[in-house]
Amino acid sequence: MFTRRTFLKYTGGSALTLYAFDRFGVPVALAQIPGGSLDPGVVPKFQTPLLIPPVMPKVGRIVMRGGKQVDYYEISVKQFAQQILPAGLPATTVWGYGAVSSARRQGLLLHNAPSLTIEAKWNTPVRVKWINDLTDDAGNYLPHLLPVDPTLHWANPPGGLGGRDMRPTFTSTPAPYTGPVPIVTHVHGAVGVGDESDGYAEAWYLPAASNIPPDYAHEGRWYDFFAGKAEAGFGATWGPGFATFQYPNLNRASTIWYHDHTLGMTRLNVYAGPAGFYLLRGGPGGDKAVLDSRFGSSAVLPGPAPREGDRFPPNKTYYEIPIAIQDRSFNSDGSLFYPDSREFFDDIAGPFIPDTDIAPAWNPEFFGNMLMVNGNTWPFHTVAQARYRLRVLNGCQSRFLILEFGNIPGVEVWQIGNDGGFLAAPVNLSADHANRLLMGPAERADLIVDFSQVPVGNYVLGNVGPDEPFSGGVPDGDFDIADPASTGQVLEFRVVPAVAADPSTPPQFLQLPTLAPLPAASVTRRLVLIEEMSAFFDDAPAEALLGTLAGDPAEAPAQWSKHLWMDPVTENPAVGATEVWELYNATGDAHPMHIHEVVFEVIDRQDILVDEDEQQVQLAPGSVPTPAEPWETGFKDTVIAYPGQVTRVRMRFPAAGQFVWHCHIVEHEDNEMMRPLRIGPLQPGQPD
Repeated sequence: MFTRRTFLKYTGGSALTLYAFDRFGVPVALAQIPGGSLDPGVVPKFQTPLLIPPVMPKVGRIVMRGGKQVDYYEISVKQFAQQILPAGLPATTVWGYGAVSSARRQGLLLHNAPSLTIEAKWNTPVRVKWINDLTDDAGNYLPHLLPVDPTLHWANPPGGLGGRDMRPTFTSTPAPYTGPVPIVTHVHGAVGVGDESDGYAEAWYLPAASNIPPDYAHEGRWYDFFAGKAEAGFGATWGPGFATFQYPNLNRASTIWYHDHTLGMTRLNVYAGPAGFYLLRGGPGGDKAVLDSRFGSSAVLPGPAPREGDRFPPNKTYYEIPIAIQDRSFNSDGSLFYPDSREFFDDIAGPFIPDTDIAPAWNPEFFGNMLMVNGNTWPFHTVAQARYRLRVLNGCQSRFLILEFGNIPGVEVWQIGNDGGFLAAPVNLSADHANRLLMGPAERADLIVDFSQVPVGNYVLGNVGPDEPFSGGVPDGDFDIADPASTGQVLEFRVVPAVAADPSTPPQFLQLPTLAPLPAASVTRRLVLIEEMSAFFDDAPAEALLGTLAGDPAEAPAQWSKHLWMDPVTENPAVGATEVWELYNATGDAHPMHIHEVVFEVIDRQDILVDEDEQQVQLAPGSVPTPAEPWETGFKDTVIAYPGQVTRVRMRFPAAGQFVWHCHIVEHEDNEMMRPLRIGPLQPGQPD
């Protein structure tokens, strides 16, 4: 079978026809490369200035009992047209978050994809009224922009109260769902948040539309329970089309982000646009705690960053810039392309569920054939010969990025932070890591990029990650790199002379805040990552799963048990407990694993042996653990689990409640590679 993976290997996902030759030497078209009808080769590059996301305006401040102040926002998700492709090409209909009101007259009431940045302060709670406004001007619901596969275990509003949040059964293969769209927002990286505010996948809600069929469920199974907790906990009342969440902001200063998390629909909702940065500043692990080792005084990091109330477009130069990298494909009319059939991935054209175990529209992974930065394809940004702070997010669906700075002569790149804040010490990526940075989906990197020695000119930030599932290794040795003409290019830096001396501290002299290590673990959990193959088709993934191990793989082969989303909770740490989780990857691909509610220390990795027939794993005889990478020091919330290895992480569970852990390849997350995580005991009145 000539599969999607083979197409990508030879073409980089471009919209071209692949040819073979018959025995007479005549070219014969094998197939049209699956993808959107807009060929990335005809899209001009580096025509659009980089959008630097402005700051989300606040409605105001709320004073809680005891006098504590809370920053309050009202943010909705809307549908709108945005110029993602360069000017002269059609606009794209997308969804995005945006403020619906502001305390300041100059507050920017702008919906965009990606959305405006929430600027939060350590130990100052943020409260957000999240509004589902996916309706038209008449108040009727808007259907999804993309094909919704109703055969998965998903939100399932048409199932009514009895069938919501379940995998429906069908007597014939159904068409895509076209009803009202459920959403629920998750702040990725929030620590110590109440479970009612975490964006639990079964706490979704539909818009308050006027034409929702009467037999539809309007909210997920956990919505009412969490609404009661929100009212009792911080006095917020939920209602049709909205929920109000509160974030304590007690974790270290860090680059976190927010996005949709609806059961069985995250891949589609996020691809449509709703996502944004949430930057947490201050506290004992904040910028002011960074010292200049030469003098013992406070260091100066590159700045300024955008602030609430700044003019838009800005009238000042920013030296701290959030960078969200996402992959997308488009049709010639400018619309987003996302496959509506499993045939896109591996040529399986049916039969589908219920006649086989293959879902009709779900694809095991998706790789867009164009890269988008801050909401535009292949933008450019003008930089002075100075140091900049880039806070980078891999917001791709399935794509692992390996950012390549080596095309920029004289550049020096240091990583000072990751998902959970500052590292233990700065890491010189230029000197020690070939000017490259690996990022799995949902990972973040806080970088100092020094352009002071870069000659004036235009230079492209590259990507040498693969255009297919990532299994580890090095570019052009263990895998083919991204198409150099399309997904191998990220954005262009236009370097100009500096207009003034750079006041920032050279990164080699940065003394980062001290990290307090977690206590010793009282429990070790052995968990397994599994790819379930079809019983009807060869080499065809049917779903991705998580499971548990019985036994100690260091002593003998350990048997795994598979668990679906609907199965009883198996991960139930005590409140305040510290645990080590061992993630045994029994699949052929790397997975970015995300655990809600906590940050963790990456301990080490070790080689394993996998017996798929017996469903067993064991430590490879003679193998020794390898420590975490230098850029994984400190704390993280997402870690790359490589195939053929166990990845060990240590974490402390601060608060009771119902959360989740999952793979952040969102196609996997949406088809069973997510499990409930309950911290502490069952809560009185919680859903079954």
